[in-house]
Amino acid sequence: MVGGWLVIKGWYDMGTIMLFTQLQNGVRNMFAAMGHYITDLQTSLAGGRRVLEILDAPKEPERIALPAAPAANSAAVNLDAVTFAYNGGEPALENVSLQVQPGETVALVGPSGGGKSTLFKLLLGYYLPEAGAISVLGRGLNQYTLRELREQIAYVPQISYLFSGTIAENISFGKPGASKEEIEVAAKAAYAHDFISQLPQGYETLVGERGSHLSGGQRQRIAIARAILRNAPLLLLDEATSSLDTESEEQVQLALSRLMEGRTTLVIAHRLATVQNASRILVIAEGRLAEEGSHQELLEAKGIYRHLYDMQFEEDLQSAG
Repeated sequence: MVGGWLVIKGWYDMGTIMLFTQLQNGVRNMFAAMGHYITDLQTSLAGGRRVLEILDAPKEPERIALPAAPAANSAAVNLDAVTFAYNGGEPALENVSLQVQPGETVALVGPSGGGKSTLFKLLLGYYLPEAGAISVLGRGLNQYTLRELREQIAYVPQISYLFSGTIAENISFGKPGASKEEIEVAAKAAYAHDFISQLPQGYETLVGERGSHLSGGQRQRIAIARAILRNAPLLLLDEATSSLDTESEEQVQLALSRLMEGRTTLVIAHRLATVQNASRILVIAEGRLAEEGSHQELLEAKGIYRHLYDMQFEEDLQSAG
């Protein structure tokens, strides 16, 4: 309206008013987009900082230095008076000794923060014990390079990491250079082949960042297929089904049963019902090995395990009611 009045008065011609209007729109759009640019810049800077943190991280040592030499034994896993603390704090594990025999399935249970996941991190060489000795498959950790050690272990965490590639690439990460046939055999053993075959691109389907295009159960079965393909003699399962719904948990449990066949397996579990058939159950509490035995033996002992079992039984009754 103002522009029309100015033209009528003869102060400006129509071309000038049109040019001004276009410039005004351009400036307004520029400021509107600036907020998006600032957000993108902040996201990029945060991502750049994370990349630099990884690049600046100290290189892992080629070999693991142990405070003490492990005694010779035939156990698949042996911890001898192991103590560990994070950054000089309270011990996460204190004077823990245990043995797992070849082919045995041993469950680790106990209150949160008791030291179960820390034990796995020590076995994988992520941290070094402050005291004691550790051996895997009859060899002290100091007799392995980190690469050799981790080649002996298949690890399935609670939330498995999938990188932004195809399903086939994610499975073959367990064995670089694996053939298409080997990948499919592993997927079938993990009960993943059926859902993969129903996808439009099959094994060439892109999983998205961290597997965002797949459900939690599908991601776990791909991780299990990866572990099957790896074919390592020692298997570590860290609450591999705790974040899944009931239907997905049943499918993943079937896949885990196939994976555990013929392997030495350590299982961290929150739901005690999933480990009742383990060869042995170890209760880790406050960084110590508090109890050990079969499901029935620990129930009869009426200690920490019995307390945890009764709590979960009550929760299940309330949920059912």
